[in-house]
Amino acid sequence: MDAHSSAKINARKRRKEAAGPNGATEEDGIPSKVQRCAVGLRQPAPFSDEIEVDLSKPYVRVTMEEARKGTPCERPVRVYADGIFDLFHSGHARALMQAKNLFPNTYLIVGVCSDELTHNFKGFTVMNENERYDAVQHCRYVDEVVRNAPWTLTPEFLAEHRIDFVAHDDIPYSSAGSDDVYKHIKEAGMFAPTQRTEGISTSDIITRIVRDYDVYARRNLQRGYTAKELNVSFINEKKYHLQERVDKVKKKVKDVEEKSKEFVQKVEEKSIDLIQKWEEKSREFIGSFLEMFGPEGALKHMLKEGKGRMLQAISPKQSPSSSPTRERSPSPSFRWPFSGKTSPPSSPTNLSRHKAAAYDIRYSYLEYNKFASHVLLTQVQ
Repeated sequence: MDAHSSAKINARKRRKEAAGPNGATEEDGIPSKVQRCAVGLRQPAPFSDEIEVDLSKPYVRVTMEEARKGTPCERPVRVYADGIFDLFHSGHARALMQAKNLFPNTYLIVGVCSDELTHNFKGFTVMNENERYDAVQHCRYVDEVVRNAPWTLTPEFLAEHRIDFVAHDDIPYSSAGSDDVYKHIKEAGMFAPTQRTEGISTSDIITRIVRDYDVYARRNLQRGYTAKELNVSFINEKKYHLQERVDKVKKKVKDVEEKSKEFVQKVEEKSIDLIQKWEEKSREFIGSFLEMFGPEGALKHMLKEGKGRMLQAISPKQSPSSSPTRERSPSPSFRWPFSGKTSPPSSPTNLSRHKAAAYDIRYSYLEYNKFASHVLLTQVQ
């Protein structure tokens, strides 16, 4: 493989992963933010055949040294850049920006080749020549547009437009039977190199469209274009419509899945909150239960108190010392509940006291049951 072919292959390579905004690379640098101003161009750049040229002043080229130092305002450095500019993109605009900023005082002339020349030497274009002229006219860096620009620059053309320098990337451009159409410009010292913007070109854009043809055909069918306008067959048209319906169903299913996930997530969060609240209530209930029914709980104290009251109620009172005492033989059929010894049968008075004490104990037990039930219901709620 010769050096020329290798250069062409390298020119087509795109370092997309290293490209920044508008195809800028790390070498170009990302400019810092500047204060926005309202000054701007209000009219498109004029065509060269619409401008009156003062032919009374002789045309004398400026040297590279003079151009870099700066020229008077009335004598800007006239820089020419040409191209096809099909599907005008940021790579084109950045190339013209570089050409405009080659020197402190630059007048940028841009030549756009016609459809006839382009189709003969390079290939078919997406945009026609009038659309390409108009796109270049509205680029902010352009001062003048040359329609039907020549494919190879001649001395007569350079003199007619009073061109000082020609701006283009430094990669050899082989066409029209020449290894480099800018070779004679470089030898004359009139060539000012610019840098290509990696990651964007007209060929890249067309490749994307061809690669994803079905996607863009479906897109335009949705926007009202007919199959005839898109050169799509009847079968492909039906296929694209079917694919569109399938995609809509998939989108609906995806939306339902996302909503279901959100719902499940909310339920999980709610369940976690409920479990935490249930644990807190359970701890409170267990604590209250232990306070009531634990080893040292209120129930034990109440039982002790009730037992003491019952013992006090059923215990016989001693008779006064002055009253005469009768000796009775113990009855074999009665025993005291808390004593192993037998005791004499109770008198009618003692029996009434015993019934009253039993009634008090039973009433206390019923009241306790009501209290315990109320506590349990409160904890459950």
